[in-house]
Amino acid sequence: MADYTTENIRNITLIGHGGNGKTTLTEAMLYAAGHVDRQGKVEDGAATTDYDPEEVKRHISISAAVAPVEWKNTKINVIDVPGYFDFIGEMMGPLRVVETAGIVVGAVSGLDVGSEKAWTYSKKNNVCRMFIINRMDAENANYMKVVDQLRDKFGSSVVPMLLPIGQGASFKGVVNVLENKAYEGAGKGLKEVSVPGDMASAISTAMEEITEAAAGADDELMMKYLEGEELTHEEVLSGFRAGMANGTIVPVVAVSALTGIGVAKMLDMMSVYLHSPKASKAEGENPKNGEKITRTCDNGEPFSAFVYKTVADPFVGKLSLFRVMSGSITPATALYNSTADKAEKAGGLFMMRGKKQTNVSVLNAGDLGALSKLQFTNSGDTLCDAASPIKYEPINFPVPCISKAISAAKQGEEDKVFSGLSRLQEEDPSIKVEKNTETTETLVSGQGEVHLDVIRNKLASKFGAQANLNDPKIPYRETIRKKVACQGRHKKQSGGHGQFGDVWIEFSPIGDTNVDFEFEDAVVGGAVPRNFIPAVEKGLRENIRKGVLAGYPMVGLHAKLYDGSYHPVDSSEMAFKTAARIAYKKGCTDASPVLLEPIMHVEVFVPDEYMGDIMGDMNKRRGRIMGMDQVDGQQRVTAEAPMGEMFKYATDLRSMTQARGSFTMTFERYEEMPADAAKKIIESAQKDEEEEE
Repeated sequence: MADYTTENIRNITLIGHGGNGKTTLTEAMLYAAGHVDRQGKVEDGAATTDYDPEEVKRHISISAAVAPVEWKNTKINVIDVPGYFDFIGEMMGPLRVVETAGIVVGAVSGLDVGSEKAWTYSKKNNVCRMFIINRMDAENANYMKVVDQLRDKFGSSVVPMLLPIGQGASFKGVVNVLENKAYEGAGKGLKEVSVPGDMASAISTAMEEITEAAAGADDELMMKYLEGEELTHEEVLSGFRAGMANGTIVPVVAVSALTGIGVAKMLDMMSVYLHSPKASKAEGENPKNGEKITRTCDNGEPFSAFVYKTVADPFVGKLSLFRVMSGSITPATALYNSTADKAEKAGGLFMMRGKKQTNVSVLNAGDLGALSKLQFTNSGDTLCDAASPIKYEPINFPVPCISKAISAAKQGEEDKVFSGLSRLQEEDPSIKVEKNTETTETLVSGQGEVHLDVIRNKLASKFGAQANLNDPKIPYRETIRKKVACQGRHKKQSGGHGQFGDVWIEFSPIGDTNVDFEFEDAVVGGAVPRNFIPAVEKGLRENIRKGVLAGYPMVGLHAKLYDGSYHPVDSSEMAFKTAARIAYKKGCTDASPVLLEPIMHVEVFVPDEYMGDIMGDMNKRRGRIMGMDQVDGQQRVTAEAPMGEMFKYATDLRSMTQARGSFTMTFERYEEMPADAAKKIIESAQKDEEEEE
């Protein structure tokens, strides 16, 4: 591959709803450019950018993959991103390193929630946008209907640029509105034809919309346009490019990735009109002193690169995919990771096309590449010249919303499972792994049930680690509601020295379940010798780990040791610890023990039309609505709900809102559990205990 200069590079990510054909379109672009001999199909597991075994098995994209396309002296770096919401974390890195987001929409399905989310995320990242209406060859395809939907939702910035000649089975070509030229066929059969006469009106309308949008992108052109002067073709093209660059023009093109019709003309449009990285600026800071730095995407600047994705391969090793933000890089370039404050040595410099690695001698500013075997570098890190350090803002990955307890399927394979999880976290930082100290379970959290299932399968296929996923245990707790006093007496004679310990302890609720335990020494007159009192406290502390109802930790307990007796020979620390345990079990059983459940603070973000469903569902989960307000055009519902009712909420919310809703959840406090719900938990715990015995 030739060395492409910055002005001849285009970076675009294909995003949108799952199933709209992003991977097939990437394959069609590669085929049109002659990079593949045969257009691979997703269903056959032969697509260039769907190479992971899980992707081949499921026929869906799971990881973002890059596929450079060389087209008419330009290099178009295409990043194919998964459309399913379980893998939304894969969109975050690519949106940080491209100039344009190609939002792929179905010609039949039209505007969908994936397109809406793609628009929102690309806008947040200040990325230019274009719409690609795919599957124009499908039955019931309707280009103008979809364009109208897009304009109704996103405004007049949406303008048709490649109009279809025919639709459905009769889709045979496209008209480039800016050129007023028509093209039919695909591949070697592509040819220029006369513009169909019945399309004159549609072309004229589209050209008016483009002209108006182009004028709006430039103040001088707008003045000329408003004064009634006609803009020259060159002025329209200039305004069009400016409008695409600043986001005020969002062109729409028509293609069929399956037949290839429209793909070559779309590549023409991309090579000519997509914003190049040249002169784009990136904000960072000096890691030494926090001073703000701006770098221009130019070879004359000091070298810096941003790592947008990591690939963990057990055979090849770690691959770090990056964009050159400034300067240029060769295999000999000295690398400094300013995020980790470590010097790095790469195993090689590559260009990636799917899983295929091609060694390159240089990558210029704005280009995408990969480095192998970096020791300290992860997704979101900055690599730079140590003499001119800069650190870019890390990637903001979505917060996981569903958790499962993960364990090794075979005893002795725990290390294999958890080291594999650590490697997968490098590849996908939207995964979170943590140990719950209360339940002793290791929890793996992700974006959905499919996401977690893929993690388990990748552990098996990549690292040979078989793992089980189960619903996490809920960290219930127990407390008491009334004050009681009771005796704990332990007396045992078995030849020689016996065992004797006798205590009177008053148990009472503290009223604050955030405090586990308080011990009060109120013994007078030496009823319990001083040297045995610490043993009483220790005996109680050891036993409150297991409550009297269902074996959950006891909290909010005050214990006052006020009397007892001892034997000068047979009393010992062990005897008083045992006496304390007897008093604890007897006393707390008589002190109206209750089960406490963790209550979560939940914030749900949904469009207005789903409010009724959300509130009704929250009530069914024993939740309490605490308030509502508007945030970024959506309703934010603040609620409190028991943790035990929220495990499947991520899946249920997605179903209720057609994936338009999202939520965050944090621990709030413990609360007494309703008697009927507590009864089921207690019975289940007792049954488990009996089975263990």
